[in-house]
Amino acid sequence: MWWAGDTASWPNRTDPGGSRGLDDYFTRDFTHNIGAEIMGRNKFGPVRGPWENEDWSGWWGEEPPFHTPVFVLTHYERPSFTLSDTTFHFLNAEPAVALKKARAAANGKDVRLGGGASTIREFLDAGLVDTLHVAVVDVEIGAGVRLWESPEELSDRFHHEIVPSPSGVVHHLFWRR
Repeated sequence: MWWAGDTASWPNRTDPGGSRGLDDYFTRDFTHNIGAEIMGRNKFGPVRGPWENEDWSGWWGEEPPFHTPVFVLTHYERPSFTLSDTTFHFLNAEPAVALKKARAAANGKDVRLGGGASTIREFLDAGLVDTLHVAVVDVEIGAGVRLWESPEELSDRFHHEIVPSPSGVVHHLFWRR
């Protein structure tokens, strides 16, 4: 997500400046009207299988960037905990159940589906996604899970706009038909 970190609106920016324009708009809009987030276990951290150490509290340290309740989908539940203004809840639940809990916590605001690819795919396959923004950067990072073979896979259910940015990022915007 280097492209967002290069913008003027990046929340962790410590130096003045940063780019304006399309990438900055998407960075600025990232938290607009978000009341809760759902993420997969892989986004939360590198731990696989049962929790051997419940001291692990995610990649972000004591100040998580979410500022909302976060629901982590996992086969291995653990007690909820709070860091700063973010409470993490761990659920072994189907997407519809997780979304219901997140919507209740969001108090009328939107629920962001934060990833990773497997989690997003589960929600897409269950028909639980209304809008989707995917930023595509031409970089190879090694092995991983594909979100799709081609974005056209979603054309039966979503309108799709492709918006290239001068930074080289290509923003794919989807909204339900």
